[in-house]
Amino acid sequence: MEISGIISAIVIGIVIGVLGRLVIPGRQRIGILLTIVVGIVAALLGSAIAAGLDVADTKGVDWVEWLIQVGLAAVGVAALDRSRVRR
Repeated sequence: MEISGIISAIVIGIVIGVLGRLVIPGRQRIGILLTIVVGIVAALLGSAIAAGLDVADTKGVDWVEWLIQVGLAAVGVAALDRSRVRR
């Protein structure tokens, strides 16, 4: 992976993580760094799932892929938030 791929993964991870965090109502008790990590992981997993469902490459904006990624980020943020509360 080249440096441009790493930078784009970080930028996409930030966007996906923030969108996933906005989907969850209320206050989340995780930091921005964990949000970015969750976003990066959700972006990678969402791309793999979308490729498996054959909806990754469409003409125009890949809305289904974005929805999968944001959904995964929301689940990840919620799971981390709940694990932080129990501690």
